Amino acid sequence: MGLLEGKTLLVTGVLTDKSIAFEVARLAQQEGGRVILTAFGKGARLTAVTARKLGEAIPVEQLDVTDEADLASLAERLHKHTDELHGVVHSIGFASGRIMGGQFLAGDWRDVAVSLQTSAYSLKALGVAALPLLRPGSAITGLTFDGRFAWPVYDWMGVSKAALEATARYLARALGPNGVRVNLVSAGPIKTVAATSIPGFDQMEGMWPERAPLGWDSSDPRPAARAVVALSSDWFPATTGEMIHVDGGVHAMGA
Repeated sequence: MGLLEGKTLLVTGVLTDKSIAFEVARLAQQEGGRVILTAFGKGARLTAVTARKLGEAIPVEQLDVTDEADLASLAERLHKHTDELHGVVHSIGFASGRIMGGQFLAGDWRDVAVSLQTSAYSLKALGVAALPLLRPGSAITGLTFDGRFAWPVYDWMGVSKAALEATARYLARALGPNGVRVNLVSAGPIKTVAATSIPGFDQMEGMWPERAPLGWDSSDPRPAARAVVALSSDWFPATTGEMIHVDGGVHAMGA
């Protein structure tokens, strides 16, 4: 039996087959699970094309995590595909280039507010939206980039990730009585569409293999995806509010 045999996962953030979210979906299927994807805005067509690489019958539902109507109708729309969810994967984040790449002091509140809502508050919003279908023992697992540090060029996206990590802890507290676990995977830099749009990403990514005791391949999303799948399985029944580092060990090294 696979780790996710008989389980259904809702996976957000699949845009191309180079993303961590896509690799999570692919691996979840390999481990016996069923996946439902969400798509957003102009990227919906690309998500639909990418979904076909996972199988012709992969359901894709529209979801804008900043849209109250989308969130309110999510559980009902998912009922077309399943009666229950055993996992939700949060792979959602956004920050304007105007508040990254050395623009921390120049950051405008309107741009910062969008980043915080999309990247951090959305974890709580998605958790609440999916809760009617989540069963005891299920898991919400998100992706972050260690928000404990002030990374070069990351600026307000780093602040948003720190907020995401705090949100995960409070959501773990709130959903624990429902038997729902909430954890994060902090991955090293991966060359996804979102990451390569960050001004100065090459600067951050370039130093990683030198600092990582285990080395680091920024073109390989599989290690992070495996951690997400493991946390979504029954193998971590008493783990919640945790952040697992999958970064080659950089988080443990001094400057």
